[in-house]
Amino acid sequence: MPHQEAMRRNLKNAAIALLVPLPSIFFYIFFLHHHRHFNSSIASPLWEWGYRHPFLLANLIFFVNVDIFFWVIGLLQSNNWMIDLYWTVIPVMLVYFYAGHPLAECNSVRSTVAVVFTWLWSIRLTHSYFRREKWEWGAREDWRFNDMRREYGKHWWWVSFFAVFVSQQIFLMGICLPLYAVHSNDKPWGILDLVAAFTCITGIIIAYFADTKLHNFVQKNEILRRQGAATVPNLDEGLWRYSRHPNYFGEQLWWWGLCLFAWNLGQGWMFIGPLVNSLSLVYVTVLVERRMLKRKDRAEAYRNYQKTTSVWIPWFNLSSTGSKEKKI
Repeated sequence: MPHQEAMRRNLKNAAIALLVPLPSIFFYIFFLHHHRHFNSSIASPLWEWGYRHPFLLANLIFFVNVDIFFWVIGLLQSNNWMIDLYWTVIPVMLVYFYAGHPLAECNSVRSTVAVVFTWLWSIRLTHSYFRREKWEWGAREDWRFNDMRREYGKHWWWVSFFAVFVSQQIFLMGICLPLYAVHSNDKPWGILDLVAAFTCITGIIIAYFADTKLHNFVQKNEILRRQGAATVPNLDEGLWRYSRHPNYFGEQLWWWGLCLFAWNLGQGWMFIGPLVNSLSLVYVTVLVERRMLKRKDRAEAYRNYQKTTSVWIPWFNLSSTGSKEKKI
């Protein structure tokens, strides 16, 4: 019976996740279908505004479909799981929004690279998300939201609108600005674009291998627990030998690589997006490490790991002996 209930919940959440972006998709199809008949002399002010300002229109759609719609669903389910899943999907939707907009202009090579790489990033992160969640839809929400739910108590219902959804709009729309820049300028492909492409794909690859190593480590410990054996207290192999958070490092490389495309197009100010995102990830890193140190089964091992290993950027052993102590 519990298994059947879990299956029903999984199917229900899968259906919700697949249906929830349809308002945005149908609206944009309608918008593209009618743009050919656009006439500024007879169009309504709202329609003309949306036509002339792609970035603002994207934000309005995000606010209605994600901030409000996802928030209401989160209140009904007492679980804000969907924003984590759609973090991996919204950039793909945005790149097609910008590329397909009637006012878009771009270099075809740069546009194709941006679209393909955004898909690769999304597939990598979506796979990592579902692998971590044991291929279930909405089984749990981010532990940080759980902590805030307890902290704000009866006020969480309205605080969550800003803390979970509006804040995510600012982050996502900000770091995805280079996708708008790519489709607002037809400057020829250049050397800096090659550097940007190399940085993006390097970040995707590093994040994939780091997440895969972490997943295997967690799986191995789960097997050891079921067998009643001692677990391995800390992961310090592969990329994790040289960085305490190589998955975060790879993710940041991706966003900074994307920013280089905008820089090459004269939109260097768009570095604000990945900068804010990186600063936020610094805070998340602190929270994650504090959480590790609260676990009695791994606190000592992790404390030693902190002393010998770089936080983000992969680097050589920081111990004075030049050789890392092997954890149990």
